[in-house]
Amino acid sequence: MRRVLPYALVGLLALSACRFADQDDPADEARGLNSMAALPLHAYLPDPASDGVKAVSRARWTLGKKCMVELGFAGFAALDTKSLDSTYPVRQGTLTGDDDMPGDDTPYGIADPGLAAERGYHNREPDTSGQPQEWPADQYTALTGSFEPGDSHRTHGHRIPEGGCLGRATRKIYGPAPKAVKVDGVKLSGSYSLALELWHDSRDRASKDPAWKRADRAWAACMKKKGFSYSDPDKASLDTDWFGHKEPTDKEKRTATADARCKLDTGYVPAVHALEARAQESLIRRHKGDLEAQRAAERRAIRNARTITGQAK
Repeated sequence: MRRVLPYALVGLLALSACRFADQDDPADEARGLNSMAALPLHAYLPDPASDGVKAVSRARWTLGKKCMVELGFAGFAALDTKSLDSTYPVRQGTLTGDDDMPGDDTPYGIADPGLAAERGYHNREPDTSGQPQEWPADQYTALTGSFEPGDSHRTHGHRIPEGGCLGRATRKIYGPAPKAVKVDGVKLSGSYSLALELWHDSRDRASKDPAWKRADRAWAACMKKKGFSYSDPDKASLDTDWFGHKEPTDKEKRTATADARCKLDTGYVPAVHALEARAQESLIRRHKGDLEAQRAAERRAIRNARTITGQAK
């Protein structure tokens, strides 16, 4: 999904969406602008490392544990929920690793030639905000309400609640969920779903601007001079030759290095960032009330979560 959103929301501090016009080094300017935190909608996304988000996670597992005991999983009474902080459940035996997938956490792809020469397009930082935790199939379905063909919707004589025990816990903390949205075919819900939808829309709008297309052409012409034929940076970073390798090949490193160098030489990152920031600012103005309402809902959820965890002590 890097064409629309970076892969992770980890460890980002709120920064302004200024243009860093006083920076003389193109590499420094590109580095400053090539992050989610440098775009206006970032202010409406939760920080996974914040105390508030961690409080919500603890409260979900506190309520989820109680629900699982009620559903007949007696062993959950002794479950140490602290060990589950920053985890998300996966069904036992499900493959979750993507170490052989290229990608990074930036909006505009690799823009550091030195890093590109070392890592190629395999530049994604480890996601420390949430790690997969395997659960046996019966416990997984009860926790999540996610079923495969043949799975029963009942366990130990009890009907599994919608969304499983963790889904019920989320409703207890947040109240009724806002309308779910789809971004690139991925269903999203929660207090920040609108911000993610608008992020998708702003990228779609900005990338159709003639100025973005000119930036793509300038970058492509630079790459052509270096012996690489791609119409835009996404075509280069998503070349299927880079898939299936945990370590970048020499060809990948050469391509990524040329890619990053051309972004700097053509001013690619500042050009497209300005367009995307402008599109986001426009959408924020149009949806300001809804965005603020969802941010207020997140604050209420954090207060609820702290009450829940406090009562559980």
